[in-house]
Amino acid sequence: MARLLLGVGGSIAAYKAADLASTLVQQGHQVDVVMTRMALRFLRPMTFSALTHRPVLTDEGWGEGDRPAAHLAATEGAQLFVVAPATADLLGKFAHGIADEIVSTTYLGAGCPVLVAPAMNPRMWRHPRVVGNVERLRGDGVTIVGPATGRVAEGDVGPGRMVEPDEIATAIAAALARGT
Repeated sequence: MARLLLGVGGSIAAYKAADLASTLVQQGHQVDVVMTRMALRFLRPMTFSALTHRPVLTDEGWGEGDRPAAHLAATEGAQLFVVAPATADLLGKFAHGIADEIVSTTYLGAGCPVLVAPAMNPRMWRHPRVVGNVERLRGDGVTIVGPATGRVAEGDVGPGRMVEPDEIATAIAAALARGT
């Protein structure tokens, strides 16, 4: 099937990314995972490595040894870069070309289409800067999936929940079918 990159941001919704990775592998895709430092506070790389049967890229050790540009090598041949959860931090970095950790640097090096599934508190989702960043990303051709409306970890209710993995998998299938 397809070679996919899965960027995982630092959000409680990261647990859904593990389910997404499993689903994508079961569908026959090759999935390479890239995790932010904050994502490592919620899940460990071993979780994704066990699900994908692939090494996981993190900031730890990145740029050292015989693979100093691992983030660029990971993008070679990728048909789609999926970021789930895409935090407000990542959306801002992507929108403004900031590359200060492995997921944002991978985003800038990706020559393939990008699909993001935002996850954040509803107050953050509605903030004018986040709204502007999302508009800028859409203008750049990034596909935005969600967010869903509901209760978030802090107890607030509103838009900001990451959509469920099956909805992201459906959006991935549609993006691959379009070739975008």
